[in-house]
Amino acid sequence: MASIINTVRATVLSIANKNNYGYITPNDFNLYAKQAQLDIFEDYFYQYNSWIVKQNARVSGSNYANIVKSLVEVIDSFSSTKGLINTGINLFDLPDDYYLIDKVNYYPNITTTGTITFPSIGTTLIDSAANFLGLVSGSIPVKPGMLITNTSAGGLYSGASAFVVSVDSNTQLTISSNDFLTGSFGDTSYTILSTKGITEVERVSQNKIFYLNSTPLTSPGLLFPAYVLGGANNINTGNTITVYPESIVNAGTVVSQYIRYPKDPNWTYATLAAGEPLFDESAADYQDFELPLSDQVNIINKILQYAGMSIREVTLTQFGQAQQNMDDSQESPSLTS
Repeated sequence: MASIINTVRATVLSIANKNNYGYITPNDFNLYAKQAQLDIFEDYFYQYNSWIVKQNARVSGSNYANIVKSLVEVIDSFSSTKGLINTGINLFDLPDDYYLIDKVNYYPNITTTGTITFPSIGTTLIDSAANFLGLVSGSIPVKPGMLITNTSAGGLYSGASAFVVSVDSNTQLTISSNDFLTGSFGDTSYTILSTKGITEVERVSQNKIFYLNSTPLTSPGLLFPAYVLGGANNINTGNTITVYPESIVNAGTVVSQYIRYPKDPNWTYATLAAGEPLFDESAADYQDFELPLSDQVNIINKILQYAGMSIREVTLTQFGQAQQNMDDSQESPSLTS
């Protein structure tokens, strides 16, 4: 697939240079691109709310004119699953990239735990001390479809989750994502969870959890667990949740399904002898826009607005705003306000 970010940058530079508005450096472009993507991403949710109201009022179309469906598909592309690591007795860290929590589930049945002991290639996980086939008497075999979570505390990929695709041998698995395996081997612990008995953890307010816990008849149990955002007793502990009952303490057994922020776009380049930057898609930190291709025009208009404000060029800002307003009037599902 062709790089959207390189096309966007070339278009932005072409428009800016045509009227001698000034050069936009790669670093500045990446800053504008990040903000433009965030603006459009957050506007999806306002559009969704607006079109739901129109749909309920029977002024929204169906089939190809079903704007709500189109927005849901885009938003769902940012859906992610991640196991949560506890930093206290029943206090669990939320993912660093979460925007909106969709659901929190509790997986009560741990099949096995272990540590990656050999370098893994692609989606292969190797643990020389594992018993994935359940050959040891009394052990439970690992089966395809089970959830595996990186339970290494504090690591970059802590909480990363994947599903078991196949059990290749007693010590080797093929899993659905290689994000889980990224990082150092030999110190990456994991937990494999059975998909049986999964229970949704209900979100309640700080005030409500106080009253629920005031009597054994209403206090949350393993069959009907609950959580509140933040720490207990309104203590601010950052992006965390407190899960009840307090017996839920195993890392990775509380799994969040959430909408994440898009990854920061990064136009990477190599510098030529003449000092000109040359686009380098092979760079390790390269990141394209995660928005759909239909938003390319919106991204360009947004970046032009930010670039115009940066160089105090009113005409460039007005050009970007005028193009965006013209596109908005067409009420396309991917357009922003």
